[in-house]
Amino acid sequence: MNKFRFYIVLLVCISASVQVLAENYEQGIVVESMPNVLSPRERVSPINQILEYRLEHLLPRLMQQSDLDMWLVINREYGEDTLFYTLVPEPTFAARRTTLLVFVKNGEQVERFSVSRYPIKGFYETRWQGGTDKEQWQRLAEIIKEYGPKKIGINVSQEWAVADGLSQGLYKNLIDYLPIKYQQRLVSAEELVIRWFETRTEPELEVYPHIVKIARGVIAEAFSDKVIAPGVTTDQDVAWYIRERFEALGLRPWFQPYVTVQRRGDENDEDSPFFGKSNRTILPGDIIHTDVGICYLRLCTDTQEMGYVAKFGESSVPQGLVEALAVGNRWQNILTEQFQTGRSGNEVLQATQQASRDAGINSSTYTHPIGYVGHAVGPTVGMWDNQGPTPVKGERPLYDNTAYAIEGNVKVELPEWDDQLIQIMLEQSALFDGDKVIYLGGRQTKWHFVR
Repeated sequence: MNKFRFYIVLLVCISASVQVLAENYEQGIVVESMPNVLSPRERVSPINQILEYRLEHLLPRLMQQSDLDMWLVINREYGEDTLFYTLVPEPTFAARRTTLLVFVKNGEQVERFSVSRYPIKGFYETRWQGGTDKEQWQRLAEIIKEYGPKKIGINVSQEWAVADGLSQGLYKNLIDYLPIKYQQRLVSAEELVIRWFETRTEPELEVYPHIVKIARGVIAEAFSDKVIAPGVTTDQDVAWYIRERFEALGLRPWFQPYVTVQRRGDENDEDSPFFGKSNRTILPGDIIHTDVGICYLRLCTDTQEMGYVAKFGESSVPQGLVEALAVGNRWQNILTEQFQTGRSGNEVLQATQQASRDAGINSSTYTHPIGYVGHAVGPTVGMWDNQGPTPVKGERPLYDNTAYAIEGNVKVELPEWDDQLIQIMLEQSALFDGDKVIYLGGRQTKWHFVR
């Protein structure tokens, strides 16, 4: 068994109880415990093995597709961009003064090295032995002249933040030392960066489901009588429980979890984008909702699920709520059926809206890519405050092996509440493999039931 497979097996073994946990609460079973996750030290090897695979197998193809001969990723200490941390191994905390990463297309392979005072061993050996800042930039210019690239990609972009990491000061340094001949060959590496961020590789897909299931498992734990005491617990209590639970597990939330409460008698305007209120004490008969996101092994999740708090004497979720969640699942099916390679996010949105209307479903769709960051790059499929076409990001086409947070909501009349309009808000992380959408850690098909 090679080293990479060993660490994947290790991760799967440690995460095995997560799968049981997810399957249990999918069936409405209360979760009593959470599994351990890898310690920071144990995470280093699988993260670095995945990175090595991406650099050796994915990057050459992406550089070929983007038609770049050379790619420069330039960062300095305390000014690192998000892209930098997707390219360097663990444990890397900073760019150590100025770090110049260079990628050069060489046939079907890519040479990679640094022109920096400190090598990044095993990944980027340095081609500069140290000296002044001036000498460092001069050495970079010498190397560029040695290779003579026709197109040199740099990270500048007007629309995509993760592709716009080259600061104005570093750009000026590059221009100051680069001969005019090569200044004229500088082009945006935007397409390469986007494809690097959005493409998921086989090793990542071996671990991504477990990451999603951990996030869903914490929700299942929070939406239970282990955490919620009706009449006492507030939505803020539950939100902070989720946050602190992630922190205790050594998992980094990428936004503060939040919880909202819908209650019989609420005056819900059909045109309002969101129902539910915060800063409430949770009472029997309430509908609760949460939105959480974590990043683990450098991959992020984004999850929204729904719960119901039983009234005295209730042993099951009211039938109207069961049917309302089923409407939400039908909307999910309609949306994911529209995913086709080459189709734009705007086209997917338009098709989803039409099919939902035809099915009599009052829906709102605001689905986004996910991966190294929560709100990742790739085709946007609607926004909660814009259900029309999204310029630029909505025009981007879908590629295979890309991940998305399947996010949106439906509004349904609830018979048990005198036909009061309620909102079912759902979000699950999923992969589009080029043929179909696959939920990475399952999806919610039954209510969390707080007895």
